[in-house]
Amino acid sequence: MKTLLIYGATGYTGRMIAEQAKAAGLDVVIAGRNKEKLAELAQILNVGAAAFALQHGEALSRSLDGISVVLNCAGPFASTAEPLMRACIQRGIHYLDITAEINVYRLAESLHDLAAGTGSMLMPGVGWDVVPTDCLAATLAVKVREPVRLRIALQVAGAMSRGSAVSAGEIISAGLLARVNGSLMTKTQAETDFFDFGAGKVACMPFSFGDLVTAWHSTGIPNIEMYVHVSGDAFPSGDLTRLPDGPSPQERAANPARAAVEITGAGGDSHYAVIETVNGYSYTPLAAVEAAKRVLTGAGQPGFQTPAKIFGADFALSIPGTRIFTL
Repeated sequence: MKTLLIYGATGYTGRMIAEQAKAAGLDVVIAGRNKEKLAELAQILNVGAAAFALQHGEALSRSLDGISVVLNCAGPFASTAEPLMRACIQRGIHYLDITAEINVYRLAESLHDLAAGTGSMLMPGVGWDVVPTDCLAATLAVKVREPVRLRIALQVAGAMSRGSAVSAGEIISAGLLARVNGSLMTKTQAETDFFDFGAGKVACMPFSFGDLVTAWHSTGIPNIEMYVHVSGDAFPSGDLTRLPDGPSPQERAANPARAAVEITGAGGDSHYAVIETVNGYSYTPLAAVEAAKRVLTGAGQPGFQTPAKIFGADFALSIPGTRIFTL
């Protein structure tokens, strides 16, 4: 059986992913930097464990002996993605992660040729970022004649994990971006717009999520903008180290996740739809493990790839609790 290595398995989302992978019957090795926490979780799950830091070079490459797929759950991904991607490329194995940080997608895109040369696949974003939106955009794109504009809005409700809060800072530091005529450009004006997630239009602010990269590859639509509607305790400020690990099961159950996609054609026709899922922190373990399972059984292609391109536009709907509706 091929082996999945989950790096960052003792974190808030990483632990849920490790538990889900074990429940799915995958051959799992958990990894990270904290030997004691890894040993404790490995004993609970009855899986192998490997403690190692992400230094560049041969030592990291040797840590991946016997591994077929790496699933990176350790944020901020600005620090962890590149060394793991390059180690996977060196070994010719596949890399997945659950990041929302746009610069990680840009990095993976830039490493496409290098990865393709060794047979390694790079697929960031196999969690709630970006599976639902990537798949919905691909679904709607074929319904619009000559699609030229894509707008995506995320509805973020409920509390955010400490790790996600740190990653949000990385996204903000990347600047406000949009895709214009196929190229990523800096936006000079941060204008609020309005999207309906099923209960009337609400104000959404521009934000630079990974779909600015993935949707371009999945749909070929040249003009893409991203927005986010924040409610509840999302996007906290202050000392992020004092935040709890993440929302409780009760909080997750009370806050399903939604995203809206609008695609406009050259002739002015448009399609608008909303995808609703279980809470993003509950969705990510399900989607990430399903993605890893499919890659372990051969559903991969060398180079930078997106969920919709590799698994199909209906991949998001394969996750329980997911539905698409039009308004």
